[in-house]
Amino acid sequence: MKKYVGLSCLLLLVGCSNYGQLKVVANIPEEFKEVSGLVSTGQNSLWLIEDKGNKDELYNVDEKGNWQKTLKVKNGKNRDWEDLTKDDNGNVYIGDFGNNASDRDNLEILKVPNPDNEKGDDIEAEKIEFSYPEQTDFSPKKKELLYDAESLFYWNNSLFIITKNRATPFTGEALIYKVPATKGKYKAELVGSFMAGTDERTSRITSAAISPDEKTIVLISNGMLWSFTNFKADNFTQGIVKTIDLGVRTQLESVCFITNNTLYLADEYHKKTGGNLYIYTLN
Repeated sequence: MKKYVGLSCLLLLVGCSNYGQLKVVANIPEEFKEVSGLVSTGQNSLWLIEDKGNKDELYNVDEKGNWQKTLKVKNGKNRDWEDLTKDDNGNVYIGDFGNNASDRDNLEILKVPNPDNEKGDDIEAEKIEFSYPEQTDFSPKKKELLYDAESLFYWNNSLFIITKNRATPFTGEALIYKVPATKGKYKAELVGSFMAGTDERTSRITSAAISPDEKTIVLISNGMLWSFTNFKADNFTQGIVKTIDLGVRTQLESVCFITNNTLYLADEYHKKTGGNLYIYTLN
């Protein structure tokens, strides 16, 4: 297990304010109003993205929220970037699969080399294009708004995508798909589903992450966190599931691990709330 020595220093900073069970580490720079993905690539190095309507760029901040660097992503347009993850070699994946109306036929994940190693101002992306085989209607009725997604993690040479249910009436079911983590065009494989709940605000999945030792997967929503352990197969929901009410109802859009049981979370700015980087420790 790789530990980051900066964490002990970070914990000393945390006592300033709490939101429910979340402790504030830092403020996100005000330039980033709509943080939709977060990944830790090393000690004191966090990369973030913004979603639809923002630039095709990766942003680096430190654990105090200081903006360090910007990388323009070449060969990748921000149609609706929604989450970040990384693989064992440090490659970072950008989930361009935001799809509120379930009408997109150009879903993709952008793969870039470890951004910590880039010396210039841009970074080249490879495209992993995919579609959902179960979707046949690209002008769906409200009850069929099932193919938006905001969550992504890497495991066993595959990328796992968890959908954000937007159906009316709301069913609370999130679908779990996987695609290979290599350049190409694929039909995503449906490997399972997860019943998150019946409350629309707290049961729509907004981000996912897997621990460095690959023994814990977490999903979050605007206020809830689910941890999955003791899973053996692609349908990780068949393991042990723990549901945690974080005690907040801000627009939490991003989560990543920094140790095997410690998480960073971030929320979007909304009116007078959000725009924070938080820390949370799993029991």
